[in-house]
Amino acid sequence: MSDFRIAPARLDGNGYSILEDASLAGRNTFRVDARAALLVDVRDTAALADVFAFPLLASVPLLVLGEGSNLLLTRDVAGAVLTLSTRGIAIVAEPGAEAIVRAEAGENWNDLVHWTIGHGLAGLENLALIPGTVGAAPIQNIGAYGVELSEFVHAVEAWDRTAKAPVRFDAAACAFAYRDSLFKREPGRYLVTALQLRLSRAPALRLDYAGVREELAAMKVAQPTPGLVAEAISRLRRRKLPDPAVIGNAGSFFKNPIVDADTAAALKSTHEQLPLWPLPDGRCKLSAAWLIEQAGFKGVRDGDAGIAAQHALVLVNHGRASGAQLWALAQRVQAGVAERFGVALDAEPRIV
Repeated sequence: MSDFRIAPARLDGNGYSILEDASLAGRNTFRVDARAALLVDVRDTAALADVFAFPLLASVPLLVLGEGSNLLLTRDVAGAVLTLSTRGIAIVAEPGAEAIVRAEAGENWNDLVHWTIGHGLAGLENLALIPGTVGAAPIQNIGAYGVELSEFVHAVEAWDRTAKAPVRFDAAACAFAYRDSLFKREPGRYLVTALQLRLSRAPALRLDYAGVREELAAMKVAQPTPGLVAEAISRLRRRKLPDPAVIGNAGSFFKNPIVDADTAAALKSTHEQLPLWPLPDGRCKLSAAWLIEQAGFKGVRDGDAGIAAQHALVLVNHGRASGAQLWALAQRVQAGVAERFGVALDAEPRIV
């Protein structure tokens, strides 16, 4: 491997490239100016066996990076960063009134949502405009406006670094939970390479989440379709969440905390306006945005690190904040909410 170390800064192979000392500033939506010792871009999943055959890649930590929309880099990455730029979407089976859609990990998630709608398939419309790649979606079990991805997963394809072979998981084996999955709990082992979704040609629209029906009414929509619901969701997201193209952010930074029923009742008794949602298991989900705002952090700014003025869940980079500065502010928010309400807030993005 010594020859690799003294090779030119860029190595091109069949279906992949490796770049030394690479900037990640344009590869994360916080626009944090971190660097990677090695940046591996894979254009063909068939090349993964060759890529992981490099002894150096087997001996250093690996960070798998999509569009960097669910990540906060607090430092340079001493090991390797791997990205999948694979492309391809297709209907691979049509059982009855349903269809199985397979998408490569490198596809843009929002592009996939609109591809399915354009092919007469329903289910993903409430997940429109969520940033990131298809490969990142099952890791986080993305969700929005009353819908979670796990409801539609047929299978997840991945590369198992331990077995050094491709593997396939059905939905149950993915162990999905709220913003969680097997892949998130074992980040160093599985590299998601493709996603298979089971979608319907008979829409069962979800319109009861706060603001959705009102937005459709404002659009003068009397008979919603999946495409019109996706447009309504997109309008809501654009108004509520700052655009990463304008100001660095990763969308909602904090998860809505889940507490037991007694804790929820006690909080509600002293804070009548606290929004909460009962869950099937008897626990309750609280509004992290409400807790943060009541703790006085909405719109707060510390240098170039800040909390968005329009949405208390969003951590923003006003310009040149480092990842460490952004994380320090996030920890201040966590401490402030814990002190006032006794509730722990967990970060939604991965912290590196």
